[in-house]
Amino acid sequence: MAGAPARYLVFFQYFGTRYSGVMETKSDQALVGVQNYLEKAAEQLKPSAPIKFHISSRTDSGVHALANAAHLDIQRAPGRAPFTGPQLLHGLNHFLKPEPIRTYIYRLLLGCAHRSQIPVFEQDLCWAPPGGPLDIPAMRAAARLLLGTHDFSTFRSPRPEAAAQSPVRTLQLLQLQPGHGLLGQHHLHRGLEFWEVKVKSKSFLYRQVRRMVGALVAVGQGRLAPGQLQQLLELRDPRALPPHATAPPEGLFLHSVEYSPTDLAPPSAPAEEELCGLSRKEFIT
Repeated sequence: MAGAPARYLVFFQYFGTRYSGVMETKSDQALVGVQNYLEKAAEQLKPSAPIKFHISSRTDSGVHALANAAHLDIQRAPGRAPFTGPQLLHGLNHFLKPEPIRTYIYRLLLGCAHRSQIPVFEQDLCWAPPGGPLDIPAMRAAARLLLGTHDFSTFRSPRPEAAAQSPVRTLQLLQLQPGHGLLGQHHLHRGLEFWEVKVKSKSFLYRQVRRMVGALVAVGQGRLAPGQLQQLLELRDPRALPPHATAPPEGLFLHSVEYSPTDLAPPSAPAEEELCGLSRKEFIT
């Protein structure tokens, strides 16, 4: 027979920018509550009954918290001792740990009047936009407008299934920089210039990078002004982006994935040999 559930008081903090507030919301909304994430993490602890966080203080969308509080009851399977405070702390933090930072590079080749001018070893490894040179300063000005935390609905895929994700993302880096040929022999192709669009974030929407690059190229070609890109961002509508504004896939490369030191630190021994079905290596971060 199962014993009584154990009750815990937990304190937690969060940046509210990416949440609809602290309280639970329907999971199909663009932004969900902090409570959704807490309860999803708690379910990974494999309780024998669903866990409900009873939040002490409500905060609205975008509001941050340095020390909110909640109590919760956890019923474990028969024969399993209640979690200690440190075990619960480590377990929840494990499943709430930050995502790694991903960096993508999109390679552009300028100076090609026709696709046949693309060097043979660059075929399908870059995009050569038609229409002559690009206005790099204008593209850089437009890129600065996209930095930071925004609702990037305009730059997600218009496919209906893409709408299930929260459209709020934080771009830590978006810059244009001179590039080079993959074989280091671009000097043999006079008149050609390689450029790279470098973008960094913890997460991206489906096709977000390619649609941003396509819009930046449209700015460089004079088909969009930097201010118009700001207006498109504020519309928060994937249908607002001009047709055929998505850059092709062949120029896009995943450059790196950065993990925090805590993700790579050697595990320390937990109080139990096994916690909620997780091995020591899996549990401690």
